[in-house]
Amino acid sequence: MPDYSAYTAIKVEIDAENIAWITFNRPEKRNAMSPALHFEMEDALMKLETDDACKVMVVTGAGDSFSAGMDLKEYFRATDNNPDLRFRSLTAVKRWSDLLTWTRKPTIAMINGWCFGGAFAPLAACDICVAAEEATFGLSEVNWGILPGGNIAKVFSDLCNSRDALFYAMTGRTFDGKKAVQMGVANMAVPLADLREETRKICRELMAKGPAVLAYTKQAVKAVRDLPMDMAWEYLGAKSQALRGADPEKTREKGMAEFLDKKTYRPGLQPVKRS
Repeated sequence: MPDYSAYTAIKVEIDAENIAWITFNRPEKRNAMSPALHFEMEDALMKLETDDACKVMVVTGAGDSFSAGMDLKEYFRATDNNPDLRFRSLTAVKRWSDLLTWTRKPTIAMINGWCFGGAFAPLAACDICVAAEEATFGLSEVNWGILPGGNIAKVFSDLCNSRDALFYAMTGRTFDGKKAVQMGVANMAVPLADLREETRKICRELMAKGPAVLAYTKQAVKAVRDLPMDMAWEYLGAKSQALRGADPEKTREKGMAEFLDKKTYRPGLQPVKRS
């Protein structure tokens, strides 16, 4: 079993329900992301990918923040004369964001408080986003004389429409969890007191599905987003055939038999019962 106890900038806990809670653990800095946090996130996600105890990953923040974005002092000022550290940190951000995006396991961003700037990268990388109604989102870079750099301008523009992307990037105004849902940044917003339990309910719902089916579904939806229609048809046909061979639980065959032959299953209302 992998050891997650040595991390200092993050905390990883896998509970009895096989949910991995990944917490940015720098509450005194509003969980601003430092080079150490990037290195630890990459290491943790590599381990969780093949850890059978982990069925779903939830990314959140300690204290009253999800993350205030990049730690400007540690990431920029402290690396002014250390190009090696800056390069390794920058590439680690890209690697762990990619790991979070393409992991075979479902991922949920649980936004419990402040979510600014660079924090939109892990938010966007996750499959699902649940926010506290009281959470505060924003792109404040314009007030600092800098751009929403890295991939932040890109992921924010992908999440919401171009008018909202421009408005909030250019004004630096903040918005709450309810507005985040309206904009497409989050899937749902609930009172902060209910946030963890509502997230846990979604985890349980996801874990009722076959893991191979879930993995192929998320990969397919993400892959076809920017494909032309004819290529999407081709890709999804091939992906569907690949899933039939890759699913050890034979979910499709079981569902067809229960629906067509046994008349014990009604697709669309609940998943096929897993053994």
